[in-house]
Amino acid sequence: MDLVPALEEPLKQPLKSVLGPATAKVMAEHLGLHTVGDLLHHYPRRYEERGQLTHLADLPMDEHVTVVAMVADARLHTFASAKAPRGKGQRLEVTITDGSGRLQLVFFGAGVHKPHKELLPGTRAMFAGKVSVFNRRLQLAHPAYELLRGDDPAESVESWAGALLPLYPATAKLESWKIGKAVQTVLPSAQEALDPLPPSLREGRGLVPLPEALLKIHRPGTKADITQARDRLKWDEAFVLQVALARRRHADAQLPAVAREPSPDGLLTAFDDRLPFTLTDGQKKVSKEIFDDLATEHPMHRLLQGEVGSGKTLVALRAMLAVVDAGGQAAMLAPTEVLAQQHHRSVTEMMGELAEGGMLGGADHATKVVLLTGSMGTAARRQAMLDLVTGEAGIVIGTHALIEDKVQFHDLGLVVVDEQHRFGVEQRDALRGKGKQPPHLLVMTATPIPRTVAMTVFGDLETSVLDQLPAGRSPIATHVVPAADKPHFLSRAWERVREEVGNGHQAYVVCPRIGDDVDEAADPKKAKKSAEDEAEKRPPLAVLDVADHLAKGPLNGLRVEVLHGRMHPDDKDAVMRRFTAGDTDVLVATTVIEVGVNVPNATAMVIMDADRFGVSQLHQLRGRVGRGSAPGLCLLVTEMPEASAARQRLTAVASTLDGFELSRIDLEQRREGDVLGQAQSGARSSLRVLAVIEDEEIIAEAREEATALVSRDPELTDLPGLRTALDALLDEEREQYLEKG
Repeated sequence: MDLVPALEEPLKQPLKSVLGPATAKVMAEHLGLHTVGDLLHHYPRRYEERGQLTHLADLPMDEHVTVVAMVADARLHTFASAKAPRGKGQRLEVTITDGSGRLQLVFFGAGVHKPHKELLPGTRAMFAGKVSVFNRRLQLAHPAYELLRGDDPAESVESWAGALLPLYPATAKLESWKIGKAVQTVLPSAQEALDPLPPSLREGRGLVPLPEALLKIHRPGTKADITQARDRLKWDEAFVLQVALARRRHADAQLPAVAREPSPDGLLTAFDDRLPFTLTDGQKKVSKEIFDDLATEHPMHRLLQGEVGSGKTLVALRAMLAVVDAGGQAAMLAPTEVLAQQHHRSVTEMMGELAEGGMLGGADHATKVVLLTGSMGTAARRQAMLDLVTGEAGIVIGTHALIEDKVQFHDLGLVVVDEQHRFGVEQRDALRGKGKQPPHLLVMTATPIPRTVAMTVFGDLETSVLDQLPAGRSPIATHVVPAADKPHFLSRAWERVREEVGNGHQAYVVCPRIGDDVDEAADPKKAKKSAEDEAEKRPPLAVLDVADHLAKGPLNGLRVEVLHGRMHPDDKDAVMRRFTAGDTDVLVATTVIEVGVNVPNATAMVIMDADRFGVSQLHQLRGRVGRGSAPGLCLLVTEMPEASAARQRLTAVASTLDGFELSRIDLEQRREGDVLGQAQSGARSSLRVLAVIEDEEIIAEAREEATALVSRDPELTDLPGLRTALDALLDEEREQYLEKG
């Protein structure tokens, strides 16, 4: 989607009225471009210099590429075939070169005549097609091409006047130069682009006006033009997005909320008195930030970031108790049933008799803590809902079931959302709508997020960070196990698991899929596509197969159980209870254990096909061990070769326990859209020229500027260009929400 800064009339024109219906249809269907403004904001991916050619030696397999090269050689072969038995079949083989390498082009049948006449040795052209391998040589079959004559008066001088040829993100249906020609057609409209940046901001930073930036990014004369244009367009993206977030923060701050202050010797004090340890300095600091927010008369909107095991749940529970103390109710929303049950279990254990409100043996200040999930029996569900509407239950922990219309609260004062990136903003808002007045909101994540990503993805929230591990947490040693290069390392891994169990501990084995082959999480198409290694060709290892193999083989004699998302909730809960109680030695599971599962006696984890998981996910999984006093061990098993990017990723995870460091590595290695896509909002994947890690300063400055502007002029009365840009951004966001249902 676009942060289209100007959709005044010329830029709102539909492309079909300017380019013709066929081209406009392809642009709409394959590139999501509908208006002149959309096309102007479809920026070149890179530029080729006339005299300097693409490196043919570096072409990626299976990708649609555009190269600029010279014809070295062209040969026409005639052969016999089923269609042409008398030897009349024709194949044209053209070799092109750029000095760094050579590439074969092939044309067959009727398609040979035109290139045979045009692609003579010495001719220079742009070629576009999909790279494949034939007889161990790279080739493009039937590529589209555009001759670069330069001296041919028949060719319009304008279209190739620049020394820099823009190469656009293209598709098989529409080559880069055709997009370039379409841009050439609409470029005069750039003069009409309304500027979203306030003049003082633009001039103060020496940024070129928007029409000039659009002209320079599509038709640069020099490399300096490209830099100027990109600097300007990055500011547009950062600023429009930060203004949208600042307005959301500003609107939230205008909402009324009930101030919730804990009574001096109520439930919270009773809870703190029974804690067997003292809070860390980090927990005290973050708790103070939260309690200060809860005491105000507009809703708290806070993101609580904390390393795995830093004690976020304890901090959140104390906030919930403070609200219950003040006469309100608190709801905790978890992404999965396993996690909701786990939270319910750990909260009731931590609270003891304080969680037994209204029951015999409950303490004076006690409240009731109820669980609400989609798969509960009707009677239990009805009772839980009754406890909520009467106010009998001060705390409820649940899944999406909490959002349903039927669920009513007596006085909802605080919503805690665990692992925000699994919920859309709209789900968050649906739960918030259940309060008489907007409740306070605390969002928790154990995925460490670099500062700029937090500003972009969670920009409507204030941030608190817990970066200190509680005393008694043990270090986790992480090692890569190269199963293909050194099979004996894998045998040793299973011996280590046996040793841990022999010492009275427990272990996890994590696999990428379940193994009953219905709607598998792993996409078999993706597995085929990757040319990184033969290992990618086989399907990912599955829980059911691995558990069976281990129980009969390397872990024979140990108590091995399985856990995955497709089991009946009661069965999942029973498996977790047995594992927590120590009645199971080894739990073979999918990533359902990724978040929140807390078994201090589990000291070892073996992650099979570890290369199939992301960096953050591996860090999350690893955080499930070493939660007690014994040191943790995490073994990352892979069949990837040493030189592969996947192996380098695993080595990075093994080399540091710092989640923030890993999240930077993760961002640098993955496409940013993937990371920002988790924010579940259209705007975040719209970044065209802004890079979240590299452009940290721009994002931070844009946030400051946006916050100051919105506090001065929330309606943006003097900035029609900015209002237009925001409308375009928010319309797109709303559309995305509606599509998600």
